[in-house]
Amino acid sequence: MQPIQIQPIGMIHSCFKEKFATPRQPGLVPAANAQIELVAPYNVADAAEGLTEFSHIWLTFAFHQTAHQGWKPKVRPPRLGGNTKIGVFATRSTFRPNPLGLSLVRLESIDTHKGVILHVSGADLIDGTPILDIKPYLPWVESIPNAKSGFAGDDQVLRLPIAYSAQAEQALALKPELTQLIEQVLAHDPRPAYQQDPERIYGCKLADINLRWQVGAFHIKVVEII
Repeated sequence: MQPIQIQPIGMIHSCFKEKFATPRQPGLVPAANAQIELVAPYNVADAAEGLTEFSHIWLTFAFHQTAHQGWKPKVRPPRLGGNTKIGVFATRSTFRPNPLGLSLVRLESIDTHKGVILHVSGADLIDGTPILDIKPYLPWVESIPNAKSGFAGDDQVLRLPIAYSAQAEQALALKPELTQLIEQVLAHDPRPAYQQDPERIYGCKLADINLRWQVGAFHIKVVEII
């Protein structure tokens, strides 16, 4: 078969600056707001006409940070502890024959004053991810309540209270809008399944801060926000 050329139609501006702590699936962190900036020649209002009538949209995107590593027939899903291998087509791993991903996000609004910018929420994409296509979500045909979901059947949620150090509380007093985002990200436990050390401090870049936290037996502690 002949190769197919694909041209990015835009880029996402996201609060997630690195792979670690980016939600594993879309919709898990509703407070994760993002903007999809379309590029020429696709950044014309005509191309987005009628899209505001839909509440959610599908984003086809490129795994741009791992594309150079090629594909693997078997991968180790974090959900299975990082040791068990399974066929790549039974996962959403980034190491695919074609580095394509699919994400369902909520469409909040569209700004067409200068080009086209789509404001979305619930995104699970790293800042700078190339967007390859946009399609409306059709719940009457794409929502299947009784569908099976294999090894990924249940959402992994840490049902633990979140405590803040004195330093973290002071930092959030200056940026209270980040509280919900932080708590939603931590509730879905970004740690690899095989890491359960309560003394270990984890860190990530989130929005415009560096976040550091620990996961104990009885609570999650936000150690530092800088």
